[in-house]
Amino acid sequence: MALKLILSSSAAMSKIGQPPVEKPYQRLAANIHELVKQGEFLVGQRLPSERALAERFDVSRTSVREAIIALELQGVVEVRGGSGIYICQPQDAPTRLPMAQETGAGPFELLRARCLIESEIASLAATTRKDADLDKMFAALATMREQMHDKQANEAADRMYHLHIAESTGNSVLLQTVTNLWDQAKGPIWTQIEQHFHSPALRLQSQDDHQRIFAAIVSGDAEAARLAMRAHLERVIGEFAQSWR
Repeated sequence: MALKLILSSSAAMSKIGQPPVEKPYQRLAANIHELVKQGEFLVGQRLPSERALAERFDVSRTSVREAIIALELQGVVEVRGGSGIYICQPQDAPTRLPMAQETGAGPFELLRARCLIESEIASLAATTRKDADLDKMFAALATMREQMHDKQANEAADRMYHLHIAESTGNSVLLQTVTNLWDQAKGPIWTQIEQHFHSPALRLQSQDDHQRIFAAIVSGDAEAARLAMRAHLERVIGEFAQSWR
């Protein structure tokens, strides 16, 4: 059942030529920007809390987080860590994000998809992996550890680690699915949210998570591998969902 869900998700991602669907955070960003133009939110004023905005516009708090990032990129708001989000001087930017920024999923949508799909892949990998696969995973782990203070190099090794896990299932569709998910984790929205919340401390915690996933796969414990991968990605979601104040 889980694999059917994974394959269905992969098929959905492979649709080409479809017009981009506006995401909740994009609509919310446009709505807040319009209220700024109308003078409901004044320059220098602090925006209401994430919870208040979520309740007012009937969206999730993660959609609020992504909308704030989109507005920050447009120069409509300024995020001040530990203080809140403040309105900047009026901008001539459009109320919608440029088309180049509309084509992908939001960071939280991607991370939740990864949590669902990669947890099942890790479980399968625990029963299908070969020694050569373990060697590749171990090499990626070692590179992550060596490059702990080089974000780009660490991230590249992180990606390879997850791809090696998918590869070890022997299923090319699962490997392509994980590759597609990682390829979507790019662009201005993702980059900006990482600037706020991705830190050396987060990389250290992820290294411990990766070690637990690897140990479960080495031991052939499918359930432990599933739970370890899920815990890892849920923790990353939790880190990215922290409040600014």
